Amino acid sequence: MKYHGKDVEVIITGDAKEFYEMLNAKIIDEISKGITSSKNQTLMKAIHTKIDLLKKDPSYGIQIPKDRIPKAYISEYNANNLWKINLSGYWRIIYTIQGREIKVIALMMDIFDHKEYNKKFGYK
Repeated sequence: MKYHGKDVEVIITGDAKEFYEMLNAKIIDEISKGITSSKNQTLMKAIHTKIDLLKKDPSYGIQIPKDRIPKAYISEYNANNLWKINLSGYWRIIYTIQGREIKVIALMMDIFDHKEYNKKFGYK
């Protein structure tokens, strides 16, 4: 996909990648047991839908104010911008946009529930 004339790539990394792989393993297990509909499967469909939307428009999410960016994201991912996408069941995707001359990268760093989101960002 192109965004402002640049190719867009969505990369799942860090805790988001670990969660994604764990969720995928749960879904494979569910399907092997004949389960064709579950909260896990609904969440995975929502993640895939949001990835498709990010490929079309990396700024699709809600931008998090710079003063709310956890230092861990800055040091680990060099994230000077942070975005949030709400998923089904109060889950969240946290990502940063990294622009390059040829490509825009939406780097997904975390996928967690609302409770973990509040904890990570210092909300009560």
